[in-house]
Amino acid sequence: MNCPLQIPPQTGDALIIVDVQNDFLPGGSLPVPHGDEVVPVANAAIAEFQARGLPIFATRNLHPEDHCSFKSRGGPWPVHCVAGTPGGDFAPGLALTPDVAIVSKAARADEDAYSGFAGTDLDQRLQAAGVRRIFVGGLATEYCVLNTVKDARSVGYEVVLMRDAIRAVEVDPGDGERAIAEMKGLGVLVV
Repeated sequence: MNCPLQIPPQTGDALIIVDVQNDFLPGGSLPVPHGDEVVPVANAAIAEFQARGLPIFATRNLHPEDHCSFKSRGGPWPVHCVAGTPGGDFAPGLALTPDVAIVSKAARADEDAYSGFAGTDLDQRLQAAGVRRIFVGGLATEYCVLNTVKDARSVGYEVVLMRDAIRAVEVDPGDGERAIAEMKGLGVLVV
């Protein structure tokens, strides 16, 4: 089998695609520069995991209209990824099939969550699937990807970061590279 990943996934592995939603793509309300470029890379990884019968998860923000992260509520961000709006939908080109498990986060107005593990059952679902190592890609490097990876490491998962499948917001220049360095310092393998 010709594997597009440097490390072929195997039994005990899962793929997590983080927050590849319309509002984080060019033209969205909180665009990640070149965020759309992660879609084909994510799709190749999805196809590889599906071909091997391995579990795939996709996280998403599912914010209410009055979410605490919004500037109108004193948060740092413009309104984004509101439940039931096109901006909250997954990127149209993202190849999410019905067997991909969706993990929704930050769905309460008073609760923010950058990590796919925060306030969700992601850890329990991974454990139930016998997962020991996760491959991670998505948006944005220094926010939801970083925090998902940190939480994964804190509960004992090995992590492979798919560098071609992430993009950074870069509020401050170099934020993305600093986040990658932090993940490497946690023992994350960057491929």
